[in-house]
Amino acid sequence: MARLRVVIPALVHAFIKSKTEYPGATVLGWLSQFASYGAMYTAISLISARFGALGGWLWPDMALLLSFHLLAYSLGASLSFTQFRAVEEKVRLGTFDAILVKPIGPWTFLVFSGLNIGYLGHIVTAVGLMARALSRVSIDWSIPGIVYFAATLVSAAMLVAALMTMIGATALLWVRSNHLFAIFFGFWELARYPLTIFPLPLQVLMLSVAPRAS
Repeated sequence: MARLRVVIPALVHAFIKSKTEYPGATVLGWLSQFASYGAMYTAISLISARFGALGGWLWPDMALLLSFHLLAYSLGASLSFTQFRAVEEKVRLGTFDAILVKPIGPWTFLVFSGLNIGYLGHIVTAVGLMARALSRVSIDWSIPGIVYFAATLVSAAMLVAALMTMIGATALLWVRSNHLFAIFFGFWELARYPLTIFPLPLQVLMLSVAPRAS
């Protein structure tokens, strides 16, 4: 445990340092994320305004749903997406074996040696939208309610990380696994909308086989 307290910060620091060698590119990446998600959420708000509600959800409710959806994803994916998407290539080239002989666990090494700071743009966008939504949604906050909200956010992020870990780990069996990420993101895009607008079979699927429902 003491060794991990030293190794993990060193891995994170080295990776962040390598990614911030070109700060202009990093900032442009964040700005492109702001623009992309801003345009997407504007389109959803226009649809909601045109029809009054979407699946019984008004725009402030939808904004809270979308911000929670994006924040949970960005927290979980920062610990898993780029790291486990690269497992296929490591297995195919045989370089994954080098990870197995390192003095820390393969999962720990992969996660913290590739911590994706690119998701900072997602996080800032999600927090801004959530703050705006909470100012317009009537919620009777209490200590249990706050704890429940935080626990739900953490569990959703852990679910994202777990699903991406499982997808990446299939490369150890099938070598090719990255096509499964396309399936994941297909369901992830559907999860932007209230579950009730989908037909029953798809609702069941998104609550069980692909647990991404909102």
